[in-house]
Amino acid sequence: MENFSPMDMKAILHSKRANMYYLEYCRVMQKDGRVLYLTESLSNKKTGENQYFNIPIANTTVLLLGNGTSITQAAMRMLAQAGVLVGFSGGGGTPLYMACEVEWFTPQSEYRPTEYLQGWMQFWFEDDKRLNAAKTFQNVRIEFLEKIWTKDKDLKGEGFSRKNSMLEASFETFRKRTGDAKKQADLLLTEAQLTKALYKYAANTVNIESFKRQHQSTDKANDFLNHGNYLAYGLAASCLWVLGIPHGFAVMHGKTRRGALVFDVADLIKDAIVLPWAFVCAKENATEQEFRQQILQKFTEHKVLDFMFDTVKNIALQDYTSEQIEEQNL
Repeated sequence: MENFSPMDMKAILHSKRANMYYLEYCRVMQKDGRVLYLTESLSNKKTGENQYFNIPIANTTVLLLGNGTSITQAAMRMLAQAGVLVGFSGGGGTPLYMACEVEWFTPQSEYRPTEYLQGWMQFWFEDDKRLNAAKTFQNVRIEFLEKIWTKDKDLKGEGFSRKNSMLEASFETFRKRTGDAKKQADLLLTEAQLTKALYKYAANTVNIESFKRQHQSTDKANDFLNHGNYLAYGLAASCLWVLGIPHGFAVMHGKTRRGALVFDVADLIKDAIVLPWAFVCAKENATEQEFRQQILQKFTEHKVLDFMFDTVKNIALQDYTSEQIEEQNL
């Protein structure tokens, strides 16, 4: 332990990290070189005894702090050293109240890769290339959905199937309109139409009647969709921070939304995983914690962080030559 350096906490690659945390009614603090959260023991309120729980920050990507939470400066310092993104939210993970870069407090490390941002900039200022990158995002997104819905046995057990006539028609239309799109607005319209079809299919599959997507809602399906989407935003923000790409350089969402690239990257996994499980958990009347555990389990099972990293890196380096990459490594 005498030779331990804070940089050693980054030994686990972000794409391989397993943990995301949502905490409420607790105090996050540093104690004996570890980050802990402190809660008052329900069985010992009269005596004032507290319970400490360790947060394994070296294996954590995102920490979301909900109602009744506080955090010390020392804990924030250690979280930043370990490369953990932090955000403050309301109950259940939404809405997000306070963060930098729209979504999260990001560690201020300048020693991150440069080739991905430079590669991104090589195409981003050209409208046609930026549109092609957006089309790549959309095509990869639908491929991932088809892959997950084909192989996930749990989803199959809940009645979700890739081989559905309505879905087949929606996917075919999505691919054709994506290929024919002349501007980002065309892609956003096509995306909205597909998502609407997926909502209808999911609601019918779990027998939820008269579902309507509402971001300000009290029904469980909408609440779980909001909650799961914010978890996806956390992973997307972590991916972009590690690769050193600012959130404002979006390829799909509007240039005026400073965190738009976070939404672009999160969209890669939202329809495939968050959407179906939000409806399944709503049907089962699950608690927020049960839903969150289910989503995180599926994120890990399907290696969504690896998928995000691979997609963003491939797009960023699409015009990069081997000589340029070699120069970056010198």
